[in-house]
Amino acid sequence: MNSLLLLGGLVLLYYGAEWLVKGSVGIALKSGISQLVVGLTVVAFGTSAPELVVSVDAALHKSGDIAAGNVVGSNIFNIAVILGLSALLCPMRVKAQLLRFDLPVMLAATVLLSLFLYWGRIFRWEGILFLAAISAYTLWHINAAKKNKKQEMGQGIGNTNDGSYLYFTAFLIAGLITIVLGARFLVESSVQIARQFGISEAVIGLTIISAGTSLPELATSVVAAIRKESDIALGNIVGSNILNSLAIIGAAGTIQPFACEGISHLDIGFMLILSLALLPFMRSSSTLSRWEGGLLLAGYAAYLYFLWPK
Repeated sequence: MNSLLLLGGLVLLYYGAEWLVKGSVGIALKSGISQLVVGLTVVAFGTSAPELVVSVDAALHKSGDIAAGNVVGSNIFNIAVILGLSALLCPMRVKAQLLRFDLPVMLAATVLLSLFLYWGRIFRWEGILFLAAISAYTLWHINAAKKNKKQEMGQGIGNTNDGSYLYFTAFLIAGLITIVLGARFLVESSVQIARQFGISEAVIGLTIISAGTSLPELATSVVAAIRKESDIALGNIVGSNILNSLAIIGAAGTIQPFACEGISHLDIGFMLILSLALLPFMRSSSTLSRWEGGLLLAGYAAYLYFLWPK
């Protein structure tokens, strides 16, 4: 029964995020926002909605290791698996704005998150600090988009030329409702499975739940890479990791401070190493190449080998 609930939760999260992304991207592109900004903000918010709901729900149910493990595991999965696979499918050009501003913001957010997780607990004041930081980041992008109305608009995800604002809003609302239901099924079933097989909640959060909640990012970035839309593929992952580190931990910690002693220094360190590796990878010829994508995927395989109980 728990396995069926877990599978059902993953399916609901996937389709809920698909609808949420379609609605939010449609609204954004009809409003004249550029493709890179859409990837960094609107798509990232939409694809990170499962992580947000799962982590907040886990914190409210005193499962802090799942709340934090979901974020740490998602950050690792996003970089190692999703960017790695996307780069293998199609080497991706990196815009100067991403290197100058958004990637350094992601690195700063990851370092700050690592420092707070090192002590094994997220306090309410830390959550509030994270929420203030993500609000400032989002406002910066909104103001930058308003100042640059001549930016090239993207046509990559969804048939945004067809449909009214009401049409896309309906998809957005349906997606949100579906994600909430899927998150509840996923958290409850995962906790029961972990207890049944003697696997720690931290490992479940770092692997099964984080991979499940990252399915929307996987689908979005892989499809964008195949269509050679590097801005969406890269912006989605960089933006999602910023949101994971700041908005999701911030919301969960503000609503319900939680302990997360099960997140080890190995998990935190690997997240940091992967995030820092993106800087030289992306700076090399301003491209994320196939061999770099393969290296990221190999790193994730090694991480699973050390993490999963023998």
